[in-house]
This record gives sequence, structure tokens and C-alpha cells, in this order.
Amino acid sequence: MTETVLSAATDDRLIVALDVGNAVAGLKLAESLGDAVSFYKIGLGMLTGGGLALANELKMEHGKRIFLDMKLFDIGATVEAAVRGLTQFDLDFLTVHGDPHVVRAAKEGAAKSGTKILAVTILTSLDRADLDASLIRDGAIDDLVVERAARAFEAGADGVIASPNEVARIRAIPESAGRLIVTPGVRPAGSDLGDQKRVATPAAAIRAGADHIVVGRPVHAAPDPREAARAILAELAGA
Repeated sequence: MTETVLSAATDDRLIVALDVGNAVAGLKLAESLGDAVSFYKIGLGMLTGGGLALANELKMEHGKRIFLDMKLFDIGATVEAAVRGLTQFDLDFLTVHGDPHVVRAAKEGAAKSGTKILAVTILTSLDRADLDASLIRDGAIDDLVVERAARAFEAGADGVIASPNEVARIRAIPESAGRLIVTPGVRPAGSDLGDQKRVATPAAAIRAGADHIVVGRPVHAAPDPREAARAILAELAGA
């Protein structure tokens, strides 16, 4: 089934993560969600399973918005070249790590496109113990995230990825004016947390200042994914 026209009522604040095994399963899930969902995230895990082809099909044939979550990190020239190559897929969002040299290179690569570069601050699956094990400097995660976000904005990032715990503080800094905050680690009340450690409900994330929330398992693992998505959208409408 090919869907070329989106419903005017579609709320693109919800981004559904297609964290499934391959492009065939991803397309099947997207078709089951129909016009309830207009924005999809395709991550690194699906890259070898046809993820770029799926991104292209959802964008060009189904009229969906696409967030490619690659979390790129390398020397500047390599990041710039990779981003320039990826923009051929007419992506809406693309993630890179929030180190300023990476962000600057990514912005150069995306300069002739409409792709927005989102900087990853600290992964929502990490806590202070994880940072200690990786020899990341001392300090509360919230403080480190806000500082990394400010530096990424100064380097030109169009937005940042941050957990619900840090959204309000990032939204409060002057550097965030006019920039996006996209929030993973979102779980409807009663959902299994999975590998996420810094979480909130959809409504709480939006009230804190997030522009978009990313939800994966609570939708694709639900008995009825379409109804699960509609319940989240209803919660957002009430927020």
C-alpha cells in the first residue's frame, strides 16, 4: 500500500523509531501505522538491513519525514564527506556526536541541503557509573549534558538530542533559542524501561520543552502498534 498524502492532523512531534530487524519489517510497521505517524527514525542497527533504502522509500513514496540516527564521529573531513553523501536522501534530521569539531564538519557537509544536524549530548542509556568507566570527567550528568549542548549550539548545531531529565535546563540557556530539542528515553506510563535509564512520559517531555519525542518499543512491540501510537498522540495533544 502506498500512501502519498499525509493527514492534516498528523502530529510530527512523535517520531517512531523503526528499531526492527530490516527494511522489510520496517516498511511493514510503517504501513500498519498508516497516517497516524508522519515521522520515523532509522538507526545504525538497521544500516546493514536496508536502512537507507527504507529511508528513501518512506520519504519519496510515502511522504514521511525521516530522522537518520547515525551518531557520526570521526575526523572533520570524514564527517563532512559522510554528511554530504547522506544528504542525497533528503533527510530531515541527522545525528552526529556533539563534539564541536564534529558539529562544525557536519554543518559544512549539510550546507547545500535542508538536513538539520542534531548533536548527541550524552546517550540516554548511560548513567554516571557508565561515564566513570569511560573516563569521562567528574560531574553530574545533567550539568555535563547542558554544557555539551551549549557548545554544540555554538558550533552551529540545529538541535540536540537529550534525555527528558535535561530538556528544561537546555531550553533555558540562551544558546537554545530557535534550536530543536529531540528527546529519546520517552516511555508512556507503565512501559518497560528497556535499556533506558533517564526517562519520562511523552507529555512530561513536551512540557519540559522538547520539540519532538522518539518512541520505539512501546509502539513496535505493542499488540496493536497503531493504537499505541494514537494513545501517545492523544497524550501529546493534552500536553
